[in-house]
Amino acid sequence: MDNLAFDDLKLFARVAALGSLSALARERDVPVSQVSRALARIEKTCGARLVHRSTHGLSLSAEGETFLVYCHRITGAIDELQGEFAHQAGEASGMVRVAASSLIAQYLLLPSLGALNLRHPNLRVDIQVSDQLADMAREGIDIAIRTGTALPETQVARALGHLDRALYAAPAYASRLGLPQHPDELRQHRLIINTAAPHLNQWPFVVGGQTVQLPAEGYWRINDTGQAANMVLQGLGIGRLSTLAAEPLVRQGLLLPVLPAYVEHKPVPLYAITASARQRLPKIRACIEFWVEWIAQQQNPTVTAP
Repeated sequence: MDNLAFDDLKLFARVAALGSLSALARERDVPVSQVSRALARIEKTCGARLVHRSTHGLSLSAEGETFLVYCHRITGAIDELQGEFAHQAGEASGMVRVAASSLIAQYLLLPSLGALNLRHPNLRVDIQVSDQLADMAREGIDIAIRTGTALPETQVARALGHLDRALYAAPAYASRLGLPQHPDELRQHRLIINTAAPHLNQWPFVVGGQTVQLPAEGYWRINDTGQAANMVLQGLGIGRLSTLAAEPLVRQGLLLPVLPAYVEHKPVPLYAITASARQRLPKIRACIEFWVEWIAQQQNPTVTAP
């Protein structure tokens, strides 16, 4: 193991997370052959086959799974050491890998990066976008942003704000097809549903003081939260969107609330999930504290932006 470098450990961890040599080559802007040679050298140094290659991509061998655990431990320890030095110097610095859904990435993270960079110019952010829950240890994720869920003892959650959902349509859709005045009229409209999260397609209303749920029948169907919001913005139909994303667009005149007197609101907490051993790293703490302020400003425009 004497010839293994710190970058070898990081390279292997990213190969495991991406499941593809070509994806890592694109990420590092180097030839695939260079990544392949590096992986072969790591395997030779370890004296074991760490990955299985096939036409469908890469998968880790049993030895590779064990090696990955140590990669994360070692790189995590070095990150903590670097973070401690940065803390003593009074600054947050380094790369922070963040996992979030498409919608959260598009409407929360991306708009916030400019202000985050102004506050912490030595921080860099690597955003991993997926509507599926990330395997934080395997994928090397520092922060996962998601709604409430049961956590293992090795993880901690910091509340960022709350996530609510309501119905919206674009002015162009309203001009062309009108807007419903009662939940029963939704059946006559073009609804946009999320096939990746079927539970989001049970639309809750309060009618006559009673809670009712309408199973939304999708005229348009898509498996991506961010793209569902874009379809609504394009005037294709009515969608149930996060108010965190939609309300700023309403204030800009780009979206209209649909059935606001009937929609039942069920806010759920939005959390930043971190590994308990890494939660005190200055770079992670800086990001989370910034996003707490940022989300508060988005949900209440009278709050001063960070």
